[in-house]
Amino acid sequence: QVQLVESGGGLVQVGGSLRLSCVASTRAFSAYSMGWFRQAPGKEREFVAALGWSGITYYMDSVKGRFTISRDNAQNTVSLQMNGLKPEDTAVYYCAATLKRDVSTTSIQYWGQGTQVTVSS
Repeated sequence: QVQLVESGGGLVQVGGSLRLSCVASTRAFSAYSMGWFRQAPGKEREFVAALGWSGITYYMDSVKGRFTISRDNAQNTVSLQMNGLKPEDTAVYYCAATLKRDVSTTSIQYWGQGTQVTVSS
């Protein structure tokens, strides 16, 4: 069982920045593909960004150029730097981990508890 603990959420104004971090409790962290998902009220959970064990990154179209995912295998940490935040980015953000080839809501094996991000206008 892998535990994922997120931090860094909060309230920010439009155009502001936040950095989310997630620490994983596994010695095999480097073997996992790590991702960030989000869920807004009344909406389904959606993919935001992923960073595979190989180092390849993936982003949803609406965050490309604004969000950056990174990982530190020595610290078992994955981060999401969010710049140029918009009201539509408001959601609970979840850290996720999987050993499977793809990173999607159906392939994720472990989820964090979520951290709230609110962007006010």
